[in-house]
Amino acid sequence: MDDGLEAIRQKRMAELQAQQGGDQAEKQARQQEMKNSMLSAILDQQARARLNTIAQVKPERAQKVEMMLINMYQRRQIVGQVGEAELIKMLEEISKTEPKGSKVNFDRRRVVLDSDSD
Repeated sequence: MDDGLEAIRQKRMAELQAQQGGDQAEKQARQQEMKNSMLSAILDQQARARLNTIAQVKPERAQKVEMMLINMYQRRQIVGQVGEAELIKMLEEISKTEPKGSKVNFDRRRVVLDSDSD
């Protein structure tokens, strides 16, 4: 009798966990939809296309710009739609504040010993 009760409890727990997973996926989809609708209201067509192109190459930079635009929009710092030129200026500002990536330097002047020269 205990085994049957435990099996029912485990089944119910699995159902609840599956339901919560579905709720979270639904919540994320709604948030993404809200973000996209806000960005559509903020950006004109060319700026939106440029941001989508950047998102394909550098998704983390695109997310920073999206969050910055949404925050500015919510604080009413953006009047009208942001054009492509304004978006480029924002991207330049962000790239100035980001740390530079590591550089790899090749020292080609060194003589490499060749085993065939023996």
